[in-house]
Amino acid sequence: MKKTTIIGSGIGGLMTALYLSRDKQRKVTVLEKAGEPGGRMVFEKHGESRIDQGPTIVLLPEMLLDLMKEGGIEKERIPLMPMEPMYQVTFPDGTKFRKFQNKEKQLREFSEVFPEEKEGYLKFLKEMEPWFEKGKAQILGQTFQNRKKFLHPDILKLLWEMKAHKSIRSFMSRYFVSERLLDIYSLQSLYIGGNPSRSPSIYSFISLSEHVEGIWYVKGGYATVIDILTEELKVRGVDIVTNCEVQAVLLNGRKATGVRCADGREEAADEVIYNGDFPSMDALMPKSYQLNKSYTPSSGCVLLYIGTDKIYEEQPVHQFFMTNNFSAHMKEVFEEKKVPANPSIYAFHPSVVDDTLAPPGKGVLYVLIPVPADASIDYGKEESLVEYAIDTLEEEAFPGLRDHMEWFRMRTPKEAELSGLYKGGSFGIGPTLGQSGVFRPQFRPYPIDGLYAVGASIHPGGGVPIVMQGAKLLAGELMGEVIYN
Repeated sequence: MKKTTIIGSGIGGLMTALYLSRDKQRKVTVLEKAGEPGGRMVFEKHGESRIDQGPTIVLLPEMLLDLMKEGGIEKERIPLMPMEPMYQVTFPDGTKFRKFQNKEKQLREFSEVFPEEKEGYLKFLKEMEPWFEKGKAQILGQTFQNRKKFLHPDILKLLWEMKAHKSIRSFMSRYFVSERLLDIYSLQSLYIGGNPSRSPSIYSFISLSEHVEGIWYVKGGYATVIDILTEELKVRGVDIVTNCEVQAVLLNGRKATGVRCADGREEAADEVIYNGDFPSMDALMPKSYQLNKSYTPSSGCVLLYIGTDKIYEEQPVHQFFMTNNFSAHMKEVFEEKKVPANPSIYAFHPSVVDDTLAPPGKGVLYVLIPVPADASIDYGKEESLVEYAIDTLEEEAFPGLRDHMEWFRMRTPKEAELSGLYKGGSFGIGPTLGQSGVFRPQFRPYPIDGLYAVGASIHPGGGVPIVMQGAKLLAGELMGEVIYN
């Protein structure tokens, strides 16, 4: 029987285990250094309350459900709820703009807020939808371990048509004139930690996907998916070992033979799969094989987790609070590497639609502030940043928030780096042109037999369904199947 050891129990590691566990001639073991599986997809808990610690917005729901089903988990087991409106964007002068999946509702919103931009929105949908389908099949649907595959005429044509050398924000000027709409339709690069003014236009698919497939919420929280996966894997006999930190990959010549754990014990394996943040994989390798490469990290985040003694029932689940100069904020985050003075803010208040997250009548709130990927910044001394965020939330959406807080926690890039995230970035390596597609690390990053990688920093990239797709691609290669499009 073939033995496969997976280092890390993030969504990439667990999905890889799900696919590989279909092979009855394979024994799969997952080793996790933390006290619970899930990686970034775990809950922040306080008493009877819980809220997602990491991802919140569910994109590409059909891809997520299809990938789970292919692994043997029926769609009915994933309690997805559509959000309509998907989210609301608020500007400092009080202007609000809601994004809808429904085309007619979105057109009415344009008529009320940006009437002169309706035709640009329609052009955006018409042009982008065919490119979106091609991109899913040609870029997300295959690996580029063989780099020549990226030179296929269909891929080159798509990249040319979409002007892949342009940034998302620059590309969006093809459809919109208003600076505010350019912000609204390019901020989605932050979902994967990318700079809207630097991430290549191919990532504008994220904004398009919102209108095509909507934004959803997992009842009980996104981390519920981890619970469903671990339950299924347990039934299948997959061992998930927590509190087990791997310190080295064992080799025999150019063949991976197992791993060594922090407690000194060694685990033999025919295959080793790494599901940590990829740049950290070097530390597990003998010096002669280390790549010693530097990568551009994704953005960092200051995350605030808040328990309240009330639910703000009139508020949408997802909200963005913009600044008067979003581009300046992004420059502070990605170029100047300094604590932003007037940041944009994302707020997630799932208690509006989910009463299972806290005791009756109480709520939970998640707040995200994009900041530089710099673990040296002491946010304990940057009280003005948190005060600015709370002030904004109180003024724009959550009146009396301070008075209604029952508990509060903060997570910064320093904690992110300590947990294993590269340079404190929250989304793997950044989605730059030189770190996308064929230029992103692939599933076999070292010239060693039996050694592989999966996760947000590996092609096809970040975002939960995309990491799941990467797991499917890897498993297909290992099982000798063409299970991708």
